[in-house]
Amino acid sequence: MRLEDYSAYLARSPLAPASRVAYARRVGAFLVWLRDQPEHRDRALGDPLAREHAVRDYLRHLRVDLRRPPTTCNAHLAAVNNLSCWLGLGPSTVKAATLPKSAPRALDERQVRQLLRAAERRGSARDQAILVTMLATGLRLAEVTALDLGDLALSARKGTVTVRNGKGGKWRLVPLNSQAREALAAWLTQSRYRACESPALFIGPTGQRLTDRGVDLVLRRIAADAGVTASAHSLRHTAATMLVRNGVDLVLVAEVLGHASLETTRRYSLPTEQDRADALERLVVDHGTTAPRLPPRDTSRPGSATFPSTRETDRQAGATLAR
Repeated sequence: MRLEDYSAYLARSPLAPASRVAYARRVGAFLVWLRDQPEHRDRALGDPLAREHAVRDYLRHLRVDLRRPPTTCNAHLAAVNNLSCWLGLGPSTVKAATLPKSAPRALDERQVRQLLRAAERRGSARDQAILVTMLATGLRLAEVTALDLGDLALSARKGTVTVRNGKGGKWRLVPLNSQAREALAAWLTQSRYRACESPALFIGPTGQRLTDRGVDLVLRRIAADAGVTASAHSLRHTAATMLVRNGVDLVLVAEVLGHASLETTRRYSLPTEQDRADALERLVVDHGTTAPRLPPRDTSRPGSATFPSTRETDRQAGATLAR
């Protein structure tokens, strides 16, 4: 088979654009590996049993030879299963690796403040509006770039943004808090935006809609100025984490984020790596700052024990009591 044929199939599939790119890249890596495996390359793409053996060996190669983490191995397994379905073999019976249940990685409050201050220092109303909107709504990157001015409803007391084509083609209405309304209003008053004929909410220097790459670049520049590692995806995780940890009902959080399953939202209530580290740090016992002192070494007998004999200890204790 040719990778170009599979890529053409992906282009017609309902997968998100980022997922299509990732599947094509991972399947390409699998095919490159397969070409160097004489025991698999002739039958793995046509025989279900041979495919099973090839998938097991490929995952072992990723895990042992390339030292890839379980999450990466599972992502490659999903891509190879998608290829298998396209070839008419059906998905592999190989089980995905069991992952430790942990909340998605999010920014803490200090890092969020650093980002907001860095965006303010940059002096770009557009960049501030992008950052604040993503932190306040948890919108996906593609949902942000697809926003039009008509999708925004702002007033002094309330505001909403309409996602017309979210993941899976779903529509949803997301409220805007006061901070997001203020940032968006500041951007809309810019003369450059008012003179633009594009319907897009966020535009670049040429007056055209910002692409996914353009918004991602804006966020990464702000993050670099703030000294924080952040991306559009981590901002979404941060918004979800803040909502859940502030006690917002999971059903409501799922609606805001556009999750198809409540189990996806429930991940944000799981402990983080930092939670585990903090919990174990509480096991530290304060035993004093002075290390125990050893008795003087008996140099008259090399290699002998340095502790006093029981008889000597008893004699010293008796002398002390006699005083």
